[in-house]
Amino acid sequence: MQNGIAASRGVGIGSVCVIAEHELSFENKRIDDTEAEKARFEGAVEKFKTETAAMAEDIRKRIGPKEAEIMEGHLVMISDPTMSGEMKKMIDAGQCAESAVSAVCDMFIGMFSKMDDDMMRQRASDISDIKVSLLKLLLGIKDIDISKVEPGTVLVAHDLTPSMTSQIVKENVSGIITEVGGKTSHSAILARALEIPAVLSVPDITSKVRDKDTAIVDGTEGIIYINPEGDILSKYIIKREEFIKKQSELKSFIGKPTLTADGESVELFCNIGTPKDAKKALECDGEGIGLFRSEFLYMDNNHLPSEEEQFLAYKEAAVTMDGKDVIIRTLDIGGDKDIPYLNMKKEDNPFLGYRAVRYCLGNKESYITQLRAMIRASAFGKIKIMVPLVTCVEELREVKKLVSDIKSDLDKEGIEYDKDIKVGCMIETPAAALIADILAKESDFFSIGTNDLTQYTMSVDRGNADVAYLYSAFQPSVLRSIKNIIECGRTAGIPVGMCGEAAADPLMIPLLISFGLTEFSVNPVLVLTARSIISKWTKAEADALACKVLELSTESEIVAALKEAAKE
Repeated sequence: MQNGIAASRGVGIGSVCVIAEHELSFENKRIDDTEAEKARFEGAVEKFKTETAAMAEDIRKRIGPKEAEIMEGHLVMISDPTMSGEMKKMIDAGQCAESAVSAVCDMFIGMFSKMDDDMMRQRASDISDIKVSLLKLLLGIKDIDISKVEPGTVLVAHDLTPSMTSQIVKENVSGIITEVGGKTSHSAILARALEIPAVLSVPDITSKVRDKDTAIVDGTEGIIYINPEGDILSKYIIKREEFIKKQSELKSFIGKPTLTADGESVELFCNIGTPKDAKKALECDGEGIGLFRSEFLYMDNNHLPSEEEQFLAYKEAAVTMDGKDVIIRTLDIGGDKDIPYLNMKKEDNPFLGYRAVRYCLGNKESYITQLRAMIRASAFGKIKIMVPLVTCVEELREVKKLVSDIKSDLDKEGIEYDKDIKVGCMIETPAAALIADILAKESDFFSIGTNDLTQYTMSVDRGNADVAYLYSAFQPSVLRSIKNIIECGRTAGIPVGMCGEAAADPLMIPLLISFGLTEFSVNPVLVLTARSIISKWTKAEADALACKVLELSTESEIVAALKEAAKE
């Protein structure tokens, strides 16, 4: 048995196919005919675009538009004059195309991999995939055709890139195992969309297995077995059948309200990153948008997005959701999320630096542009404005003053908007949690960001493997903080949601029911699973469990108690 990251739920059993890594070595030779070399580079780029566009269209037809955006994102990045322009400059300076591609991609990979936000860090993986694809085209290397693997295959690779995953025929692949990657990686996203069990970040797995070995992939628990004993195999055959049955039962929750076992109603929203994701939220039966990350407009541009560009994006999401809540987080960017055209200064400690609302209030002209776009878009749906990384009440007051001034300007200009547009804040810092009672008096709603709240409360860099054992929302300090935030919100009579990963955790859900959370915001593909789990708990049962858990002293004791009481 080996452990990894549980990236896509379910049990897969099948025959191993190891996808070997190609040696992408090249001679870093000096180029005299730079025009010919640029032509060779541009030929590889055009072929990459053609092949990537074909993959995107295939994914759109077989899987869905949301998943196709991964490959479309690769097209946007390679078309960005900043990236391709830097490569051409290096070729003009006498570097070979391979060297130029490698150096520029490595620069961007290094930049994105240091960022705190999971979505931003995923860009590093995107660029790595682009780098590998371009080098293979330049070096004339062809990949194994994954679409031709036999039914019942378990794919094992160092990393299953989006371009590889796009070739997968769902009916032929029973499971996926990789040496790298996490829950938010594109491999995980596509595996979940295809409903293929996947376990990622299994150390050295490609050197420990051979083609035709038998593998069990438990994507729910993050466990794999290679050539298992008969009793283990029998156990997992039964477990696989049970999982398939449960997934079928989830369909009965489509179109149903989200209710606890004793009839208490809560809202089940979705987290999205682009306007097109709103369609996926509706397809997955989401009841609203609990977190719309606005960063995509800035990261996918080589210039500061205009008011009109932003307005159209926010309007699209609002119109798609047709009257359901769309909570848009204002720009959450900072020293750890560098955007070249913003010319941000380098910081020694970007996690505690000039980021999110701090940056926005320090750059009011661009912030007013974003807020105006949001407020104008509110005429087309139920948009709410959410302020990230609040640490003191002055920040919230300053944002509200800007909103009030913008409203006055729009009134003078005769532009329609929702006169009662709500302004709330993310509670994701210990400072905000400790003054939640004060913030609740001036905020229209709360949304708990458990990812950052856990990181800051536990003083843990979640990207640091040496302290990862401390990064858990089940730490007693984090749970007490969550409970206090919700109580402060309820006392003030404002809705309290949660948009961090913990909102969809089956072990966390009963505690959130007990604490009184009114809105759960999850990945769209987890909507029905979350609705099912919520439906299994009465408030009295959840209260009894929470009372027991809050008396425990350690994270391991808490998780053990929650696992023992779990209803799945």
